[in-house]
Amino acid sequence: MNRFYLQLWLKWVLRVTICSISFAGLLSLIITIFLYINRGMTTFNNEVFNALIDVFIFWFPIAWSFTILLALFRALKYIFNSCYDGYRLNLLTCKKESIDIIGYGDLVKVWRRYFMLLIWIIAVFILFSVTLTYLFSSYESVFDWFNIYILYAYILISSYFTFIILISKCKLIKVNRC
Repeated sequence: MNRFYLQLWLKWVLRVTICSISFAGLLSLIITIFLYINRGMTTFNNEVFNALIDVFIFWFPIAWSFTILLALFRALKYIFNSCYDGYRLNLLTCKKESIDIIGYGDLVKVWRRYFMLLIWIIAVFILFSVTLTYLFSSYESVFDWFNIYILYAYILISSYFTFIILISKCKLIKVNRC
């Protein structure tokens, strides 16, 4: 069963990472092009190119903050009805019937439980990290090290434990052999 959770998690990590980074890159690129056009499309030279790269780099973490949420929701749909090490997850209706074709509307109840569980596990990791940082580092502020990239690492690590707890506690999810 451990291999099932590991394969499920690895496929989920790959999907969330590709989806969130590509959406954030696309959104940052759109914002950068919009700002370039809005400022009069000055002659393209090395300074303008470097400024556009700086604008893109500025907007990428901001866009990524929003696209992570979108990717988390979208990736939850794709963990169902795929075989992982001889097992698969089935999403059930309220009448305990399996849903073969899962839409985003079917995920709302599971998504709320999943997201709240993920938030709580991430909060535990952050509290543990803040305590260790406070005790064993020389940072001036406790949260000097914290940024969107560290938060994303916490999301990835916490999701493994979230899947284990969610699958065992949620009555709308059933694990079957395939």
